[in-house]
Amino acid sequence: MNKQNLVYFASFLVLLIAVMIFASRSGDSPAGIQNVTIEEAKKMVGKEDVFVLDVRTPSEFNSSHIEGATLIPVKNSGGSNLSPDQLLEARINEIPEDKKILVYCRSGSRSASASQILVNAGYSQVYDMQGGITAWTGAGYPVVSSESQ
Repeated sequence: MNKQNLVYFASFLVLLIAVMIFASRSGDSPAGIQNVTIEEAKKMVGKEDVFVLDVRTPSEFNSSHIEGATLIPVKNSGGSNLSPDQLLEARINEIPEDKKILVYCRSGSRSASASQILVNAGYSQVYDMQGGITAWTGAGYPVVSSESQ
């Protein structure tokens, strides 16, 4: 292989790697959903244009939640036995369309599902808090408890 072909090959390889990196990053969150860190989420909480949505079970919410959060469970889990009309898909009309929606759960799995449901319903400003309330409390951020109120 001569020197010119080697340069072409190396350039092609660099380009291929760059495309692969870009493609993997764009797959991190579906269109309409922006993954946010707990630090970014903390800056959003309390702002008028942000609706904080807790998609865990009622018992988890009562144990501790982010101040100002609204509970609308995404699904039955952890011993919860809610009727289908009490879950997110049936209550989607309770979520404002003119605000940013910050979604969280315990660790991030249910919030990803809920975020996708919101996007499928036409919401365009959906923010999925990565790590959930576990990461939030792990960072020492404040929570409130309905059990102690």
